[in-house]
Amino acid sequence: MKFSTLFIGPAVILPLVLFASCSAIQLRPGAERILVSKNAAPNGCRFLGMVVGSQGNSITGSWTSNKALSEGAMNELKNKALGLGGNYVQIETDRAGQTTSGGGFFGTGGISGQQTDVTMTGNAYKCDPEKLGL
Repeated sequence: MKFSTLFIGPAVILPLVLFASCSAIQLRPGAERILVSKNAAPNGCRFLGMVVGSQGNSITGSWTSNKALSEGAMNELKNKALGLGGNYVQIETDRAGQTTSGGGFFGTGGISGQQTDVTMTGNAYKCDPEKLGL
């Protein structure tokens, strides 16, 4: 019985892990109300800290759509701002990573690449909800 479990375990677990990596990070309750913009926070907002949101890597990123990578990074950014008590995030950077592979000797191989991750950084603020139109 242990012998069959050894072979079935990875065969069942690996597809589940890959499937789970294909979906965007989910928003925590309340994070959907956080506003994100490249514009500076309105006057009177209190700076809470820097937040980073990311999704994907060189292994699971190729199994995840570009849309899910971007959405997941944004959702993680909002979740972290919510954890600080914020309701506004000013985006500082938004980067998509590429993983490339291939090559060869004397031009015999090709090189290919694809987007495999997205990382966003921003500054979280606590603002008067009326200033944000909430």
